[in-house]
Amino acid sequence: MNSPVILLLLGVLILALPVFLFHPKKGLIALLKRYNRDAEKEKIENALKHIYDCEYREHYCSLESIAGNLGVTSDKSSSIFDDLEKRNLALTGNEGIKLTAEGRDYALRLVRIHRLWERYLADETGVDPDQWHIDAEEKEHDLVDSANEIAEKIGNPVVDPHGDPIPDKDGQIFKLEGKSPLDLERGEIAKIVHIEDEPDSIYAQLMAQGLYKGMQIQIVEKNDGKIVFSADGKEVVLASSFANNLTVAPITAKEEIKESFQTLDLLEENQEAEVVGFSGRIRGQQKRRLMDLGIIPGTKIKALLKSPFNDPVAYLIRGTTIALRKDQSEGIFIKYA
Repeated sequence: MNSPVILLLLGVLILALPVFLFHPKKGLIALLKRYNRDAEKEKIENALKHIYDCEYREHYCSLESIAGNLGVTSDKSSSIFDDLEKRNLALTGNEGIKLTAEGRDYALRLVRIHRLWERYLADETGVDPDQWHIDAEEKEHDLVDSANEIAEKIGNPVVDPHGDPIPDKDGQIFKLEGKSPLDLERGEIAKIVHIEDEPDSIYAQLMAQGLYKGMQIQIVEKNDGKIVFSADGKEVVLASSFANNLTVAPITAKEEIKESFQTLDLLEENQEAEVVGFSGRIRGQQKRRLMDLGIIPGTKIKALLKSPFNDPVAYLIRGTTIALRKDQSEGIFIKYA
C-alpha cells in the first residue's frame, strides 16, 4: 500500500474518531453512559423487589440483606439505599428498611411483569423451566410498561408457573396460603402450590427432580435431615433445607386424589401401555408437540427399542415409530394395557 493511500486512510480515521467517540446517541461515550445508567436502574429496581419480598414474607430487611441479594458490597448497598431514600421509594426505622407507598407501587409493577413473563414462557414457549426465572430477570426492566398487554394476551392469569400470585393492574395481590412439606405427617397427601425459584442452585435441584406446581405428593418418611415422598409414581428424596422451598396445601374435598399411574419412561421394551395424561411439567409448546404426534389420553403406545442409556427411546404410536427423550417420557402418565 503506497503512502498517499495510507495518509488518506489515516485522515478518514482522524475525522471519524470524534463521531465514534462523541456522537450524542451512538458514540462510544454515550453508549457507556447509557449502559451505566441502565445498570444502576436495574440495581435500584432489584433492591425494590428485594425489600418488597421481605415485607411480603415478613422478614427483616437491612443493608446487609440488600447487599447479599444483589451481590454487591456494603458500600454499594448503602449507596443504593440512599438513592431509594432520595427518590422517596424507601425508608428505614426500628423495623428495618421498608417501602414507601410510591416504592411499593413501583415494586409491584416489577413483580407483576416478572411473573407474567414467566407465565408467558411456561404456557406459550418451549423454554425450559429452569430458564423462566433467569429470562424474566433479564426482561422485566424493559417490559414493565407492557404488563397489561401481556396479561391480556395470556388470559390475565393470577399466579405464575411457580405458584406465586401475580399482582393485578391495580397492584392488588393475594397472600399465598400453605405450609412446608416438613409439616405433613407420614402418609398424608397434599399438592404443591408453590416452588420458590431462588436461590437458583436449589431451584435447579427441585426442577431436576421433576417437581411442578399442582403435583400431588404423599409423605413416606421424615427425619431431621431429609424427607421422602412419592409423586407421579416415583419416590423423591429431598434434604430438609430444599423441602422448605416448597409450599403445599391439603387436597380439598372437591379435588380427586390422583391414581398412582406409572410414567412412560418406565415402560420396558416390547411392553405396551395406554396414555392417561400429562404431568404438570409438560406444558406449552412441548405439550402441543406431543399431542400433535398423537400422544393423547387413550392412545396405545409401545416401547420398541431403548438406546444404551435409555435416552432416547423409540416408541410405536398409531403405527408410527417416534423417538422421545427421557425428559419427555417422564412427564407422560400411562397405565399398562
